[in-house]
Amino acid sequence: MFNSGRLCSTFFLYSSTTFPSRGNNAKCFKGYIGRIFHHLSGEVVPVSNVVQRSCNRKVLQHSCYLQTSVKSSFLQVRNIHIDKSPMNSTLQAMKKRVPRKKKLELDSEEHKPVGSHHVLAFATAEEYNLESLREGIIQENLYTPSDLDVFGRSDVLCAEAKYNVTDEPRQIYFFKEGAVVLWNMSIDECQSVLNSIKRYEQSSYDSKLVLSEQEIMNYTYASSGEKSSLIDGSIVLAFEESKVQTALDRYTFSNAIALSVKLGVWEGLLEEYISSIEQVTIDLKLGNKMKISRKEALKKTGELFALRHTINLSSDVLDVPDFYWDREELETLYLKMCNYFSISRRSKVVNEKINHCLELVDLISSHLNDNHHIRLEWMIIILIMVEVGIEVVHYMDR
Repeated sequence: MFNSGRLCSTFFLYSSTTFPSRGNNAKCFKGYIGRIFHHLSGEVVPVSNVVQRSCNRKVLQHSCYLQTSVKSSFLQVRNIHIDKSPMNSTLQAMKKRVPRKKKLELDSEEHKPVGSHHVLAFATAEEYNLESLREGIIQENLYTPSDLDVFGRSDVLCAEAKYNVTDEPRQIYFFKEGAVVLWNMSIDECQSVLNSIKRYEQSSYDSKLVLSEQEIMNYTYASSGEKSSLIDGSIVLAFEESKVQTALDRYTFSNAIALSVKLGVWEGLLEEYISSIEQVTIDLKLGNKMKISRKEALKKTGELFALRHTINLSSDVLDVPDFYWDREELETLYLKMCNYFSISRRSKVVNEKINHCLELVDLISSHLNDNHHIRLEWMIIILIMVEVGIEVVHYMDR
């Protein structure tokens, strides 16, 4: 990895010109070793300096270390440096999201069309403990868990308010993945529900992130004989269907909305991650020392893999849930909602961003590991030089 010829030539250069005299061997040898180390240490070219000077000199040809350990990722860093556009512009581009439908505002009842109601959705945590949540709902005696066994899956809990303010029922759908969808509820009641479920959350999200990624939609009822659908961004529920079919339709809409808010939270978490490594990329571009340790770099890599695992393996963003396979009408409704929220496109963009971040973190980790190896090798070289020097002193004394 190091130029052994350079090491030997430097050693004999100083031995021929500044070799200590016999009478002052111990004192002079310390300065002698120091001069050799200073001369040799100047030959080590940190990767950050190589990036900084790559436009002017091909330093790679003069450093045996870089010739053997440089990777394609380092070449990418050189290209970034040569490009005159700021690196943070790339990071800003990574922060951009797929355009989504404009969210409704819930400031007052005046904005709500006549005969319509609101449905709100929040993603508050990584997961809910639905069994404990069901018991808590029963104890509070404000909502009744649904007795309809229409879902065929244990990852959702439906609850309906015992006391109705109007003729329209108020319902809540709790999804095990940490999302909640509330039908026909005011802001105050929604806030009360969010506060009450905190004790059942696992790995809660920041409240600002939760509120910023909420979804609000209007829903109304269709005319007689029409089926549930999505029209102009508003949910239209069938009016004269059976109670079971109405519950299935509401569940389908809730499932798609919950997936959208959950994906929105993941997008927000990825943006926060990109912001956290922004300074490191700037230091890399400018040739400054990176203010990140090997342990922190490994942690950042783990965060990315965990996020990618959650999105692609622990959610339904890549495929239609099995629940809809034998329910074609509900599957059509679900796909229409997913298309409205751009689920497929958004998930694809998120995965591309994660891949770019993984390449960057891998580059940083490789650079930090190489620097660590350099320090270890210099320690070995210094120990060898000290041992050789001691033997030389003993030989001269004899």
